[in-house]
Amino acid sequence: MDRFDLVIIGAGAAGEAAAFLARKRGASVAVIDRDLFGGSCPFWACMPSKTLLHAAAVHAVGGDYPWERASARRDWMINREGIDYPDDHSHLSALDRAGASTFRGTARIAGPGLVHVAGNGSEHELQAGAIVVAVGSSSRIPDIPGLDEVPFWTNREATSTRELPESLLILGGGPTGVELAQVYARYGVPVTLVDSNPRILTRDHERSSALLTKVLQSDGVTIRTGAQAINAQAQGGEAGRHLFTLDDGSSAAAAAVLLAIGRVFPLAELGLETVGADTSDGRLHPDEKLRIAEGVYAAGDPAGPEMHTHVSHYEGEMAARIALGDDVTPDLRAIPRATYTEPETASVGLQLEEAREQGLEAEELTQDLATTSKGYVAEAEGHITIVVDRGARTLVGAFAVGPGVSEMIHEAVLAVKLRTPLSVLADTLHAFPTAARVMGALFAEAATG
Repeated sequence: MDRFDLVIIGAGAAGEAAAFLARKRGASVAVIDRDLFGGSCPFWACMPSKTLLHAAAVHAVGGDYPWERASARRDWMINREGIDYPDDHSHLSALDRAGASTFRGTARIAGPGLVHVAGNGSEHELQAGAIVVAVGSSSRIPDIPGLDEVPFWTNREATSTRELPESLLILGGGPTGVELAQVYARYGVPVTLVDSNPRILTRDHERSSALLTKVLQSDGVTIRTGAQAINAQAQGGEAGRHLFTLDDGSSAAAAAVLLAIGRVFPLAELGLETVGADTSDGRLHPDEKLRIAEGVYAAGDPAGPEMHTHVSHYEGEMAARIALGDDVTPDLRAIPRATYTEPETASVGLQLEEAREQGLEAEELTQDLATTSKGYVAEAEGHITIVVDRGARTLVGAFAVGPGVSEMIHEAVLAVKLRTPLSVLADTLHAFPTAARVMGALFAEAATG
């Protein structure tokens, strides 16, 4: 039996971050994954989707970026040039150089401090000083009658296809759905996006949802909100398209179907019951130290509270630090969120209603970006909105849509995290003409109110 200070189950963003930090600290580390080392982000999610968004943006204004070039660059981005499945050797090599032991196989916790690994025709028993569960997530497959007969896409197929579909139906209007809707619509694919919520990007500000709806429709996307698929019929529509009946009595059909309606976590076969961890609702429930059982920690998507690569990386490092004895507590009060459509959306913290529900003396201030210097020079629509706590005179939320807002939002992230006084934010210089300066003007208005 091999013994390690830290055994990490899952080699995505959280697992890699935990492994590299632990090795820098001199700890012995084992990392296990049954699929791609590196996880979803570099191969099926963040990186391919963003490179396709870039290509589509260039193509949309007449640039020399046909689909063939976009697909080829995407394949280069995900290490899939000339092969069907991505090559993860760069991630394995990086871990090897760091001194971590890597195992490709299926991991199962066999009791406190014990992990069994089976794969590639061999089995290993690992003894762990601590265990980090960083298994990521996969697309949720809804229980829709007839769906099992439809060759549907998840984000994997949608970010890796080499051929444009004749038409595309997307179920789900969150970040994945809207980003990929824009990609395919800008390459001339008729796209229909169906979301059961009253608006797309329902977790974002309603002003952001409204502008993205307008932009996507101008790109050619048909958006149907307040409707949910209740039945599927493979090739049941015209020209052999897959036909979906919606609960509002209407229907939608397309040659390809993308499911983008949430994520699930692969916890069932991990053996977490052997250490007393409760997964009865399909989730993990870590304490403030990311602990789910004695000597067992969670990081990344299953740990929550939100699913982003940057949160996974942060939690992976924090889990490793705590497991190795640091007296630290993760601070997840200020999580930046961004959608990388054109225009981008970005946010952090609480919306007005959420702040008031928490008993805060909350007020919202907003500025239309189009009528600011940034809007004029960039010919851009958008908004910057802040939510302040009048009682504490601090920022509790910020929401924006427009050029560069995914970079701008980090000042607000720091302000929410540190509870920076509005007077300090108002007295901070912001470069002209930027979206950040527009936000700075709102800080000044809030400070004098």
